[in-house]
Amino acid sequence: MLVTGANVHDTHGFKPLIEAIPQVRSRRGPRRRRPTKVRADKAYEAAELRRWLRRWGMASRIARKSVESKDRLGRHRWKIERTISWLLGYRRLAVRYERHGRLFTAFLTLAAALICYKKLSRIAT
Repeated sequence: MLVTGANVHDTHGFKPLIEAIPQVRSRRGPRRRRPTKVRADKAYEAAELRRWLRRWGMASRIARKSVESKDRLGRHRWKIERTISWLLGYRRLAVRYERHGRLFTAFLTLAAALICYKKLSRIAT
C-alpha cells in the first residue's frame, strides 16, 4: 500500500509500489522474484511505465486510452474494488482525520493485517 497526497498523479506512485513487492518464495522449483503480470486501469497508461515494466520482466495489462475498453480488465478489477471496500469498512479510513500521512498509513496497515487475519482464520477452521 502506498499513501500519497491528493494532488499527486497515480503514475508517480507506480514505480515505488512495484519495487516494494517482496520476493515470492516457493517450496519447489526456481524462486520467482516478482510477479509476471501487472494489471492497472487507464490512469497508469504511459509508454514510459510500459517500458519500465518490460525491463523488469513483467507483462503489463494496462488498458490504453481510446483504444481498449475497460470491460476487458473488469474481470480482474473486482478483486481490487472488493479489497478497497473491505478497507473502507473501517470507519477511521473512510474519511482521513489524521494530519500526518504516517498515522494514516499505520491505520491502513493495521486494517490490512486485520483483514488478512480474518481471512486466514476462516480458512484454518
